[in-house]
Amino acid sequence: MKKSLSKLCLVMMTSAWLVWISTAAVQAQEKSKDQRPSQPTAVGDKELRSFAKSYIEFHKIRMEYEPALNKASDPQERSKLEQDAVAKFGKAVEKQGLTLEGYFRIFQTVNTNDTVREKALKLIEEERKKA
Repeated sequence: MKKSLSKLCLVMMTSAWLVWISTAAVQAQEKSKDQRPSQPTAVGDKELRSFAKSYIEFHKIRMEYEPALNKASDPQERSKLEQDAVAKFGKAVEKQGLTLEGYFRIFQTVNTNDTVREKALKLIEEERKKA
């Protein structure tokens, strides 16, 4: 139980960074004006495994870019770093067969559905062991 709670805390701690990267991703991409609000939906096992792999990559990218972002005082430099991080994360997500929007939809579902969260945490732990 404690192990699951610590994993859940890890997932929740990244929420702020995910909000930042999702905002930057939306700004970085040209979007159509008729976007529908995202709602949690069912997530298949294949999608969840892709999410777990992308989640691990997200943390690697975060560890790479976060120190520079924290030190960046120039808004242009910070914007460039954000764009680079989002682009790198976008490629990592696409490599797993997801879109950024799909990743964040799954992330939202993981945070609101206990059953999906347990499956995701298990897959994330398996992927960490492989890395």
